[in-house]
Amino acid sequence: SGEVPGLLSILRRLKQAPEQEVRLLLLGLDNAGKTTVLKQLAAEDISHITPTQGFNIKSVQSAGFKLNVWDIGGQRKIRPYWRNYFENTDVLIYVIDSSDRKRFEETSLELAELLEEETLATVPLLIFANKQDLMTAAPASELAESLRLHTIRDRMWQVQACSALTAEGIQDGMTWVCRNIKFRKKP
Repeated sequence: SGEVPGLLSILRRLKQAPEQEVRLLLLGLDNAGKTTVLKQLAAEDISHITPTQGFNIKSVQSAGFKLNVWDIGGQRKIRPYWRNYFENTDVLIYVIDSSDRKRFEETSLELAELLEEETLATVPLLIFANKQDLMTAAPASELAESLRLHTIRDRMWQVQACSALTAEGIQDGMTWVCRNIKFRKKP
Protein backbone atom coordinates (compact mmCIF):
# COMPACT_ATOMS: atom_id res chain seq x y z
CA SER A 1 0.00 0.00 0.00
CA GLY A 2 1.77 3.12 -1.25
CA GLU A 3 1.46 6.60 0.20
CA VAL A 4 -1.95 8.06 -0.44
CA PRO A 5 -1.22 11.28 -2.31
CA GLY A 6 -2.60 14.40 -0.69
CA LEU A 7 -5.31 16.20 -2.55
CA LEU A 8 -2.89 18.95 -3.54
CA SER A 9 -0.92 16.63 -5.80
CA ILE A 10 -4.14 15.86 -7.67
CA LEU A 11 -5.00 19.55 -7.86
CA ARG A 12 -1.66 20.50 -9.34
CA ARG A 13 -3.13 19.73 -12.77
CA LEU A 14 -5.82 22.40 -12.31
CA LYS A 15 -3.38 25.25 -11.80
CA GLN A 16 -3.17 27.59 -14.77
CA ALA A 17 0.50 28.30 -14.10
CA PRO A 18 1.88 25.00 -12.80
CA GLU A 19 5.31 26.44 -12.13
CA GLN A 20 4.04 29.19 -9.85
CA GLU A 21 3.72 28.47 -6.15
CA VAL A 22 0.22 29.01 -4.84
CA ARG A 23 0.05 30.48 -1.36
CA LEU A 24 -2.94 29.48 0.71
CA LEU A 25 -3.84 30.84 4.10
CA LEU A 26 -5.86 28.32 6.12
CA LEU A 27 -7.43 30.04 9.11
CA GLY A 28 -10.25 29.60 11.59
CA LEU A 29 -10.97 29.47 15.29
CA ASP A 30 -9.37 26.75 17.41
CA ASN A 31 -11.16 23.43 17.02
CA ALA A 32 -12.66 24.33 13.62
CA GLY A 33 -10.89 21.37 11.99
CA LYS A 34 -8.01 23.09 10.21
CA THR A 35 -5.45 20.40 10.98
CA THR A 36 -7.79 17.70 9.69
CA VAL A 37 -8.35 19.72 6.50
CA LEU A 38 -4.60 20.09 6.19
CA LYS A 39 -4.10 16.33 6.49
CA GLN A 40 -6.58 15.80 3.64
CA LEU A 41 -4.71 18.31 1.50
CA ALA A 42 -1.12 17.36 2.14
CA ALA A 43 -0.28 13.73 2.83
CA GLU A 44 3.25 14.73 3.75
CA ASP A 45 4.42 15.22 7.29
CA ILE A 46 3.45 18.56 8.60
CA SER A 47 6.34 20.66 9.82
CA HIS A 48 5.69 22.60 12.99
CA ILE A 49 7.15 26.05 13.30
CA THR A 50 6.62 27.95 16.50
CA PRO A 51 7.57 31.59 16.21
CA THR A 52 7.13 34.39 18.72
CA GLN A 53 4.91 34.29 21.77
CA GLY A 54 3.05 31.06 21.28
CA PHE A 55 2.01 31.98 17.76
CA ASN A 56 1.86 28.44 16.37
CA ILE A 57 2.14 28.32 12.64
CA LYS A 58 2.12 25.18 10.60
CA SER A 59 3.74 25.69 7.23
CA VAL A 60 3.34 23.04 4.58
CA GLN A 61 4.70 22.86 1.07
CA SER A 62 3.21 20.30 -1.25
CA ALA A 63 2.93 19.93 -5.02
CA GLY A 64 3.56 23.62 -5.73
CA PHE A 65 1.25 24.85 -2.99
CA LYS A 66 2.32 26.52 0.21
CA LEU A 67 -0.08 26.58 3.15
CA ASN A 68 0.25 28.65 6.29
CA VAL A 69 -2.13 27.61 9.04
CA TRP A 70 -2.90 29.00 12.47
CA ASP A 71 -5.71 29.50 14.99
CA ILE A 72 -7.20 32.95 14.96
CA GLY A 73 -9.29 34.37 17.78
CA GLY A 74 -8.39 35.99 21.09
CA GLN A 75 -4.62 36.60 21.17
CA ARG A 76 -4.78 40.35 20.58
CA LYS A 77 -1.13 40.96 21.34
CA ILE A 78 0.25 38.63 18.68
CA ARG A 79 -1.99 39.85 15.88
CA PRO A 80 0.60 42.23 14.45
CA TYR A 81 2.76 39.18 13.66
CA TRP A 82 0.04 37.70 11.49
CA ARG A 83 0.44 40.40 8.87
CA ASN A 84 3.83 38.99 7.89
CA TYR A 85 1.96 35.95 6.62
CA PHE A 86 -0.78 37.83 4.77
CA GLU A 87 1.55 39.13 2.05
CA ASN A 88 1.14 37.47 -1.34
CA THR A 89 -1.71 35.19 -0.30
CA ASP A 90 -3.50 33.79 -3.36
CA VAL A 91 -6.52 32.34 -1.59
CA LEU A 92 -7.86 32.60 1.94
CA ILE A 93 -9.46 29.39 3.21
CA TYR A 94 -11.54 29.90 6.34
CA VAL A 95 -12.64 26.84 8.29
CA ILE A 96 -15.71 26.89 10.53
CA ASP A 97 -17.12 24.26 12.86
CA SER A 98 -20.71 24.24 11.56
CA SER A 99 -21.93 22.40 14.64
CA ASP A 100 -20.76 25.06 17.10
CA ARG A 101 -23.50 27.69 16.71
CA LYS A 102 -22.47 29.36 19.97
CA ARG A 103 -19.32 30.57 18.24
CA PHE A 104 -20.84 31.74 14.96
CA GLU A 105 -20.77 35.34 16.10
CA GLU A 106 -17.15 35.12 17.20
CA THR A 107 -16.06 33.44 13.96
CA SER A 108 -18.04 36.00 11.97
CA LEU A 109 -16.27 38.92 13.69
CA GLU A 110 -12.88 37.32 13.15
CA LEU A 111 -13.61 36.81 9.47
CA ALA A 112 -14.83 40.39 9.07
CA GLU A 113 -11.60 41.62 10.64
CA LEU A 114 -9.51 39.50 8.26
CA LEU A 115 -11.41 40.78 5.24
CA GLU A 116 -10.57 44.35 6.26
CA GLU A 117 -6.84 43.62 6.10
CA GLU A 118 -5.33 45.65 3.31
CA THR A 119 -2.89 42.91 2.31
CA LEU A 120 -5.80 40.49 1.90
CA ALA A 121 -7.92 42.85 -0.21
CA THR A 122 -9.50 41.10 -3.23
CA VAL A 123 -8.01 37.72 -2.21
CA PRO A 124 -10.63 35.06 -3.05
CA LEU A 125 -12.28 33.50 0.00
CA LEU A 126 -13.31 29.88 0.42
CA ILE A 127 -15.26 29.03 3.54
CA PHE A 128 -15.30 25.41 4.57
CA ALA A 129 -18.51 24.78 6.54
CA ASN A 130 -16.85 21.86 8.30
CA LYS A 131 -18.14 18.99 10.46
CA GLN A 132 -21.17 18.38 8.25
CA ASP A 133 -20.92 14.74 9.37
CA LEU A 134 -22.39 15.82 12.74
CA MET A 135 -26.15 15.81 13.20
CA THR A 136 -26.00 19.24 14.82
CA ALA A 137 -24.18 20.92 11.93
CA ALA A 138 -25.78 24.05 10.47
CA PRO A 139 -26.22 23.86 6.69
CA ALA A 140 -23.87 25.98 4.59
CA SER A 141 -26.74 28.33 3.70
CA GLU A 142 -27.41 29.11 7.37
CA LEU A 143 -23.73 29.74 7.92
CA ALA A 144 -23.58 32.10 4.92
CA GLU A 145 -26.49 33.99 6.45
CA SER A 146 -24.87 34.15 9.91
CA LEU A 147 -21.64 35.46 8.42
CA ARG A 148 -23.51 37.96 6.21
CA LEU A 149 -21.49 36.74 3.25
CA HIS A 150 -23.90 38.31 0.78
CA THR A 151 -22.47 41.70 1.82
CA ILE A 152 -19.00 40.80 0.48
CA ARG A 153 -18.52 42.75 -2.72
CA ASP A 154 -14.76 43.08 -3.12
CA ARG A 155 -13.77 39.50 -3.84
CA MET A 156 -14.89 36.10 -5.10
CA TRP A 157 -16.23 33.90 -2.33
CA GLN A 158 -17.69 30.46 -1.90
CA VAL A 159 -19.13 28.45 0.99
CA GLN A 160 -18.45 24.75 0.76
CA ALA A 161 -20.13 22.26 3.07
CA CYS A 162 -17.58 19.64 4.02
CA SER A 163 -16.45 17.06 6.51
CA ALA A 164 -12.70 17.10 6.92
CA LEU A 165 -13.03 13.79 8.75
CA THR A 166 -14.55 11.93 5.79
CA ALA A 167 -12.99 14.29 3.19
CA GLU A 168 -16.42 14.94 1.72
CA GLY A 169 -16.60 18.37 0.05
CA ILE A 170 -12.89 19.10 0.45
CA GLN A 171 -12.01 18.38 -3.18
CA ASP A 172 -14.96 20.45 -4.44
CA GLY A 173 -13.79 23.37 -2.36
CA MET A 174 -10.20 23.06 -3.55
CA THR A 175 -11.30 22.79 -7.17
CA TRP A 176 -13.02 26.15 -6.69
CA VAL A 177 -9.78 27.47 -5.19
CA CYS A 178 -7.75 26.39 -8.22
CA ARG A 179 -10.24 28.00 -10.59
CA ASN A 180 -10.28 31.29 -8.71
CA ILE A 181 -6.65 31.87 -7.94
CA LYS A 182 -5.72 35.33 -9.07
CA PHE A 183 -2.15 34.97 -10.16
CA ARG A 184 0.11 37.70 -8.91
CA LYS A 185 1.89 39.54 -11.66
CA LYS A 186 5.63 39.13 -11.28
CA PRO A 187 7.07 42.58 -10.51
